[in-house]
Amino acid sequence: MSDSLHTPEHFLELIRKSKRGKFKVYIGMSAGVGKTYRMLQEAQTLLRNGIDVKIGYIETHNRVETSALLAGLPVIPRRKLFYKGKELEEMDVQAILILRPEVVIVDELAHTNIEGSKNEKRWQDVLEILDAGINVISAVNIQHIESLNDEVKFITNVDVKERVPDSVLSQADEVVNIDLTADELIIRLKEGKIYAPDKIPIALQNFFTPDTILQLRQLALKEVASQVERKVDAQLSKATALKHERFMACISSNEKTAKNIIRKTARLASYYSSKWCVLYVQTPSEAPDKIALDSQRHLINNFKLATELGAEVITVSSSKVAATIAEKKKKREITTICIGKPHLSLFKILLSTNVFNQLLNKLSTDAIDLIILSQ
Repeated sequence: MSDSLHTPEHFLELIRKSKRGKFKVYIGMSAGVGKTYRMLQEAQTLLRNGIDVKIGYIETHNRVETSALLAGLPVIPRRKLFYKGKELEEMDVQAILILRPEVVIVDELAHTNIEGSKNEKRWQDVLEILDAGINVISAVNIQHIESLNDEVKFITNVDVKERVPDSVLSQADEVVNIDLTADELIIRLKEGKIYAPDKIPIALQNFFTPDTILQLRQLALKEVASQVERKVDAQLSKATALKHERFMACISSNEKTAKNIIRKTARLASYYSSKWCVLYVQTPSEAPDKIALDSQRHLINNFKLATELGAEVITVSSSKVAATIAEKKKKREITTICIGKPHLSLFKILLSTNVFNQLLNKLSTDAIDLIILSQ
């Protein structure tokens, strides 16, 4: 996409087109690539153009060049509160809603708010601000995207706890990648522009290795490219009335398998800008009085994950798993069904019944795709 489409002037044009706030997100492959710096640069440009822009929350991490860009920008004071004997600060959402700036800068989109806050996550704060008609510019690292969690864990060996649902990113009017080469990022780290001197050696041995950076960079580039492609496809679909895909993820009570199916189906649905649902068929062996408490807890957590990623969650009590899948896919006009690999429990259940062959025949007759997802 042309650089002219990422300019403050282009964003100004977007602002004027809708009553709901416009949403711009800067994505980076890691800390230190310059997301906050670019947001503050844009804020300065907007301010010079007479736009009422304010800082809702910014985290400079004491980086000199970044901190310097705060000069002259109106900052909304943070909300102070005590938690476990310590005075902490959070973004003051209520103050933002009262002041109603045209544009508010909100850093660290994946942040988890202090217990007792109105919203659990900052991305929820941002959606509330957008719904109030206030435009938001925010930033997030690629490792915080929910559906990429497993890939990021494989690359970095870190299970990132603070994550943003893909559905939030899909609501962005603009997604801009802040890109650096691995060499450039490592140079910035060694020059002390990312972390304090005492943290640099550890960072170089762990997260900031060339191989890790390259893989995260590839993820970031692919994500932004996919966002752009989805928006183009959405416009083409409106013009040509193309058939819309609808996905259904079929899960069992197996925690890891279900989570994997949910995340991968979410990625597919996001790519096609499609509606999707998660179906859990509760067989007699998994009735509330028979299933283990930890399995029940994992199920609830996976239902919550699916909801956060934009899915409708459907639970049905039945001993006829395949027949239930066939019934629900017809009712919801599903085009693609996603299940786990053959060795998984759900697949075994399907294979153990004659209905499975009937289901496959029905899917073929109705031109329904079946995707068997790997772990």
